[in-house]
Amino acid sequence: MKLSLHGRVGAVALAGVLALTLTACGTDNNTDTPAATEGATDDATVPAATLSGTLNGGGSSAQEKAQQAWIAGFQTANPDSTVNYTTTDSGAGRKGFLDASLDYAGSDSALDDDEFAAAADRCFGGSALDLPVYISPIAVAFNIDGVSELNMSADVVAKVFSGAITTWDDAAITALNPDATLSGPITVVHRSDDSGTSKNFQDYLSKTAPDAWTYEVSNTWPVSVGQGANGTSGVVQTIQAATGTIGYADASAVGSLGKVALGVGDEFNAPTAEGAAATVDASPQTTDRADGDIVISVDRTTTAPGAYPAILVSYLVVCNTYDSQDKADLVKGYASYVASAEGQTSAGTAAGSAPISDELRTAVVAAIDSITTK
Repeated sequence: MKLSLHGRVGAVALAGVLALTLTACGTDNNTDTPAATEGATDDATVPAATLSGTLNGGGSSAQEKAQQAWIAGFQTANPDSTVNYTTTDSGAGRKGFLDASLDYAGSDSALDDDEFAAAADRCFGGSALDLPVYISPIAVAFNIDGVSELNMSADVVAKVFSGAITTWDDAAITALNPDATLSGPITVVHRSDDSGTSKNFQDYLSKTAPDAWTYEVSNTWPVSVGQGANGTSGVVQTIQAATGTIGYADASAVGSLGKVALGVGDEFNAPTAEGAAATVDASPQTTDRADGDIVISVDRTTTAPGAYPAILVSYLVVCNTYDSQDKADLVKGYASYVASAEGQTSAGTAAGSAPISDELRTAVVAAIDSITTK
């Protein structure tokens, strides 16, 4: 599904209320956010209400609700600016960023080595910056009448999605869920497009159940099992449409579908923002990236209490060099709002994501501060 979000800001003086309207897929999504921008250093933040112009971004469907909230909050503080975000998929976002049809991308995986090298020309002799600003659990969601939660070990999840387990009353599932009434065939639903969510979910399976999941991790789904669907919304709609289905999607999008609690050490943990944050806290940054390019090496095997390891760390991908001061200032201003405490709170309210830590924010703000002109 391709959707364009265009923020429009109008002041209503009589009530002192700011009405925010974001148009997406022909429907209005209203998000109330304070006007003040917090959480970024003075050097990284252009003063509020002085920015003007248009930014075009796009990509990750997992970021959709967060982008709505970020756009609303940023345009409240900068009413002469317009930020457009086209929801497609992470691969399309990175492609649009690299061919310069987008000023920034939302991507559920960082640029790979070839993409990073290609960004030098797109970034006017500079380089790309991967900024981790959206942390969210990937829910393993299912549709079974009368069942809202199931326990599954990583090995069982891997066998379900690889096609090794094909019925809900398989002994491996029922042993972990003795009180659930389970029967019938399993229909796996997976992403059919180039998806960072797929890559993150496969990485979880590969790291936690290597004997059951032997496929190379990539942005495309490697198994000819089940039914493909386009985008996060496509996966969720396909699961909702029939009983016996199971798939994976950003937890903010799965609504009332049943959710799998994943085995972590001796616990079974449901997908929560707190669990995602605990996993990121246990995960180091990758050390072989360029200055300001911040990539989290997610520790999928952590047994930290409460951790939920099937997460995505999603990135705002920008240049550290633009061809005009106005564009550089606008990118810096928007990225600073996204990374700010206020921006992270608004994303959490809208999408159930986990806020980045103060330590990570410090690194992200320093990278944003490096944005300049050629």
